[in-house]
Amino acid sequence: MGANYFLLTLFPLFLAFSCTIKPTNGNAEVRALMEIKSTLDSENKKLFSWTSNGDPCSGSFLGVFCNEHHKIANISLQGKGLTGKLSPAMAELKCLSGLYLHYNLLSGEIPKELGNLTELTDLYLNDNNLSGTIPPEIGRMASLQGIQGMLKRLYLGFNQLSGPIPSKLATAPQLEVLEIQNNTLTGVVPPALRRLSGKFNYESNPGLCGTGFASLRVCTAWDNVNVNQVDPNEPNSNNNGVPKDVPETANVSRLHCNQTHCSRSSRFPQVIIVASVITVTVTLIVAVVFGIFRRRRFKQRVGNTSDASDDRLSTDQTKEIYKRSPSPLLTVEYSNHWDPMTPEKGYGSMRYEFLHGFKFNLEEVESATQHFTEVNLLGRSNFSAVYKGILKDGSIVAVKMISVTSCKSEETEFMEGLSLLTSLKHENLVKLRGFCCSKGRGECFLIYDFASKGNLSQFLDVEENSSHVLDWSTRVSIIKGIAKGLGYLHSSEPNKPSMVHRNISVEKVLLDQQFTPLILDCGLLKLLADDVVYSALKVSAALGYMAPEYITTGRFTEKSDVYAFGVIILQVLSGKGLLDCSMRLAAESCNFENFIDPNLKGTFSVSEATLLTKLATSCTLEDPDSRPSMVSVNEELNRSSGG
Repeated sequence: MGANYFLLTLFPLFLAFSCTIKPTNGNAEVRALMEIKSTLDSENKKLFSWTSNGDPCSGSFLGVFCNEHHKIANISLQGKGLTGKLSPAMAELKCLSGLYLHYNLLSGEIPKELGNLTELTDLYLNDNNLSGTIPPEIGRMASLQGIQGMLKRLYLGFNQLSGPIPSKLATAPQLEVLEIQNNTLTGVVPPALRRLSGKFNYESNPGLCGTGFASLRVCTAWDNVNVNQVDPNEPNSNNNGVPKDVPETANVSRLHCNQTHCSRSSRFPQVIIVASVITVTVTLIVAVVFGIFRRRRFKQRVGNTSDASDDRLSTDQTKEIYKRSPSPLLTVEYSNHWDPMTPEKGYGSMRYEFLHGFKFNLEEVESATQHFTEVNLLGRSNFSAVYKGILKDGSIVAVKMISVTSCKSEETEFMEGLSLLTSLKHENLVKLRGFCCSKGRGECFLIYDFASKGNLSQFLDVEENSSHVLDWSTRVSIIKGIAKGLGYLHSSEPNKPSMVHRNISVEKVLLDQQFTPLILDCGLLKLLADDVVYSALKVSAALGYMAPEYITTGRFTEKSDVYAFGVIILQVLSGKGLLDCSMRLAAESCNFENFIDPNLKGTFSVSEATLLTKLATSCTLEDPDSRPSMVSVNEELNRSSGG
């Protein structure tokens, strides 16, 4: 016994040590990822960057992040539209500490093998279509034969899970947060979960009962079936496995019935109960069918009204959208909110006082986006999703959803970045309306003014005679507006330091109803974790926006933005998203016949074309010191327009 105990004690230490040494067989984790991919995304529509010959720690695998020892530590795929199932192969990622798969469409059961992940601290599976029971192994960590694991936060809300809450999960020593709301769980809630207080969320599970929990019903005799499922080893239970908090009347059926025969006196109430259950069930089915019908009709209305040509809806349209009741999650959010500016964290000082004018609550964000319905989804990236929304005043906004796992872990750095974002105000920058940080959802939201024409890339590579062909004057105006916006970012003002965008591209330039260019994501990288920033910049480098000096030094300067601006000029003038060598040579020699967008059919100003192509050429010089500053660029553009 002593030797066995000694080995069991060393086992978790060995696992922890194995996560801090260099891998000897990196292919094992890749093979596990391939198995996981085959179940999460069998059609290879979302996880195509996961390849069997790739390196998951290079930043090329979507949502995969490694620790400093080159082992997979986090998988962050929330809100990616995944429709598959959870794979037992996840247990092969021994150093996995965070698994974030919330806000997808996953189905099936939760694999019991997840209990083997001894380093796992965060498990987010909420807002899917998962079914079955909660595996006891998640709390029991069966592979360690009773030695508990590291699980701290477990999010399983808004699924279709059934059965009881495993009592071993309730006694997991590291558990800090458990969210199981909006499921079909049944039985007695283990009393040990009282210690979580407001961090245990169980709402909208009518089958649960217990005492000592606010808004949870007291157990009755008819909870007997579920009572019997309680672990008899539960410290707060009697010898029959019934929690001490359950009234003695919970065993009343045992006084009247045995396994083969029930007395006549017990049949009559059972008939009444069965009839009542049937009636309630039929009523619920009718209500659900009616609700689905109304929801579909509502989505159709939202899809139609959201396509308004301007950035504001009428009062009647807004009232129609806001008739919906708030999400059940809101009751959790208000009782257990995450506010990074709470006084106890030192953010109540005057330094951050002005941020209070930018704060939104979760109810406003959820209502604006109709609870993040797919109808309002505008696009996704590796770290965010953007939804169209309508505020209560009728104005249309874009809501950028960012997972907390993608943000800076230090709240001080995050707040400083947020402070910078709110200080930016210019006619050629997308206006930030506000922000909202939700602990319940594990996400932050940035609320921007909506740009009705989309991003600039949609007006490149268009077919002849398309309505998306920009005329010459509009192209020139867009280039000048981008230059003004970048000039503002690079300038230093009393309430705004000079800054570099670092990731400017045609995708980061939005157009409003009047085709005014609005630069997006200014300062956003200040909020994001380093690995997420690195991944985002790799995309820009692949598209040709990255200045040569970044490739060699890894540093950004204002001249790096100037280089990307020069590339954008060439794209706008040529109408092409990708520029080849022949087009660049044509631009340098002002050979407009082989460079200017043929969709213009020769309708352009030769003098302006000459000025802009020469400007683009100087902005994209290899030597950063030879490139002009944005001050010089704007002066040149103003002289050309006589301004």
